[in-house]
Amino acid sequence: MTLATGIGSMPGDDARDFDEAVRVVLGEVSGLPHLPELPERGAGGHMTGRGLAIAEGLGADVQPAGWRLTDAAGADLRRARSLLAQDLDVFEEQTQGYAGPLKIQVVGPWTLAATVEKPRGDKVLSDHGARRDLAQSLAEGVRSHVADVRRRVGGADRLIVQVDEPALGAVLTGGVPTASGFGRHRTVHPPEASAALEWVLDAITESGGEPWVHACAPGTPLDLLRGAGARGLAVDLDTITAAGHDQLGEAIEAGEIVALGVVPTLEPDSPPTDSAVVDRVLRWLDMLGIDPAGVGDQLVITPACGLAGASPSWARQALQTCQLSATHLT
Repeated sequence: MTLATGIGSMPGDDARDFDEAVRVVLGEVSGLPHLPELPERGAGGHMTGRGLAIAEGLGADVQPAGWRLTDAAGADLRRARSLLAQDLDVFEEQTQGYAGPLKIQVVGPWTLAATVEKPRGDKVLSDHGARRDLAQSLAEGVRSHVADVRRRVGGADRLIVQVDEPALGAVLTGGVPTASGFGRHRTVHPPEASAALEWVLDAITESGGEPWVHACAPGTPLDLLRGAGARGLAVDLDTITAAGHDQLGEAIEAGEIVALGVVPTLEPDSPPTDSAVVDRVLRWLDMLGIDPAGVGDQLVITPACGLAGASPSWARQALQTCQLSATHLT
């Protein structure tokens, strides 16, 4: 059965908006609901702050340039942890009686390293030892986070953990700016990139979760993600390269999951109908030479990316369109 879900982020900037986001998710993509994220709530609601809140053994605080590692947890990190706990409380309450698959999201180690500064400035990405320690701290935190979600939502018989890596492509190609903005950090070579991802993805698997990676930036090497242990790939159909199409076809043939982003993140002038989305997915499968009848639950329909920048009405409609499309593809 083809499922539908959201990538993670939803519009809103306060507790009432989060409560409504959970209701929308549980109502519109009930076959595979996800824990919403509301980046507009500030540093603690953004993926970086959320990732630091999950990581274990780290101190951090927000500086003018963004999140920076510190000797002890500052007020901003304490608020981020509190916000995550409050969100999980609400999610736990609203999922009472739910049974089925569930998805949560966490920032990946390379996007975290590209967005967090060392204690004395510049990105963690600039220091080999610092980025290794950050990735390992994230992996340990993910273990605890998965266990916590499992305890809170006991009916989740399949817990998917989506690792968000929007910066991975830039990390691998030397495209992340230095603190001055005049230079670029050195390229991280694929073996090191894969190793850090493996720590996090292995932590998910060992905790009983199912590891997916979301990478919507053009040119992200999907084979590297699969080699690191991803059992699901969440991608934006509009940004996939020719090589990427082949790698997605190989993933499906290997029995892995492809979450295909085919519904616009922002409301277009002419919103696509579910029939148009279905036609587009079928054309894509035909291009790959894959029989739609044999895909089943290996294909998941999603928006192209997160919905934080969308209006509440479009966020709901986008998820509705994903669900209707998935139902027609089943």
